[in-house]
Amino acid sequence: MSQTEGSETKILVVDDEAAARSALSELLRDEGYVVHTAGDAFKALGELEGWSPDIVVTDVQMPGMSGIELMEKIREQLPGVGVVVMTAFGSVENAVTAMQAGADDYLTKPVHFPELMLILERLLERRALRQENERLRDALQSGDADEVGWVGSSKPARELMSLVKQVAGSDASVLVLGESGTGKELVARAVHHWSNRREGPFIAVPCSALSEEMLQEELFGDGDRPGRFAEARGGTLFLDDIGEISLTAQVKLLNAMQEQPSKPVGEGKDLELDVRVVAATHRDLHREVLAGRFREDLYYRLNVITLRVPTLRERREDIPLLAMHFLKRYAARNHKYIRGFSDRALGVLLGFDWPGNVRQLEASIERAVVLCQAREVEPKDLPRELMHTQRASDEAPKIPGATMAEIERFAILKTLEHVGGSTRRAAEILGISTRKIQYRLNEYRERDPSGVPAVTRRDDNPSPSH
Repeated sequence: MSQTEGSETKILVVDDEAAARSALSELLRDEGYVVHTAGDAFKALGELEGWSPDIVVTDVQMPGMSGIELMEKIREQLPGVGVVVMTAFGSVENAVTAMQAGADDYLTKPVHFPELMLILERLLERRALRQENERLRDALQSGDADEVGWVGSSKPARELMSLVKQVAGSDASVLVLGESGTGKELVARAVHHWSNRREGPFIAVPCSALSEEMLQEELFGDGDRPGRFAEARGGTLFLDDIGEISLTAQVKLLNAMQEQPSKPVGEGKDLELDVRVVAATHRDLHREVLAGRFREDLYYRLNVITLRVPTLRERREDIPLLAMHFLKRYAARNHKYIRGFSDRALGVLLGFDWPGNVRQLEASIERAVVLCQAREVEPKDLPRELMHTQRASDEAPKIPGATMAEIERFAILKTLEHVGGSTRRAAEILGISTRKIQYRLNEYRERDPSGVPAVTRRDDNPSPSH
């Protein structure tokens, strides 16, 4: 996959064989990488004096200084650089030694370029996750939530809070729309916080949790106590799940909003009120109006200003920040020190579609904190359902819309299914090594053992002739 403009990756190729070095560097440049080359380890160290690569691809056997020694010296100067070693075919012991010394991956010569591209892509993904973890740890030190508790730096999150601040100064009614678990009440509280009513009360009423009779008493009182309308005087009344109330209750609510004075049930005395109404629902109220389940006049009374809360899928880049926010909260409550998430755990969080949105993410992180016995949350600490992708295993990923990892997973698993589990035959079809397939299968099993088919590492039966 070619590098996009502005995100160029720098690679240092080190090989004492000039022809191999030249061929590999040209192929990498064709893919958009910025490539420097060196004919031996000493020249490679010289390159580092004025230039910092992201990844070093080095031969192991070189005169003067081996690729393993070079890797150790590079890591002293640049601890975060990725290192891929190349070893001659059959020199498995060199590859094992290199991996034990800290190499990120290895290739056998002659280099199979598609396999190298997969390795580079994987290293870049890991680096991005490490950088994200570092950024999130910094965010924990500086504070990760704004003054109303809203967490999010993505474009949808920022645009929503900007709109909230714009409309907060008005007394117009606000309708907050969004799926369950997206944070609609938090948005309503933000409207109140940035309004001229912030010194007044914020009263929340869970409409879906109350029967029709109880809801009327809750809103308008019962003779012994004033209702929530009266209690919210000078402040904000938040009606959560407004789409669930009956037509009878809708009439009373409409009257209260139109006239503002309100009287407790069974009383004749009006109470002068000054209340701003903010309502929220996960339903499409316009459709409810067309179906006759919601009053049109109340809909327009509530829907003076609409705020739509994005799903977590729509602000996926906020997932790590939210996860660290909840990690900090629940680690403190459980008297634990947990530094953050492993790269793989963060990858699981980013790969899930979160149908329950922020509420589901919070519950998942709380569980992980309770189960975590290390300094970082690992995939095993997360709920099992997060290991399942939202796409069915036999459904091809939608393009555009799927990540490269999802496309690769689909290709590997479907090819294995086609060839009866033979990793050798699957590798031949896909143009990658059997080692790469085994590496990926181990990853998939760690996330979802039930979703990975049985495989055979050797294929004793010859491939059918064509």
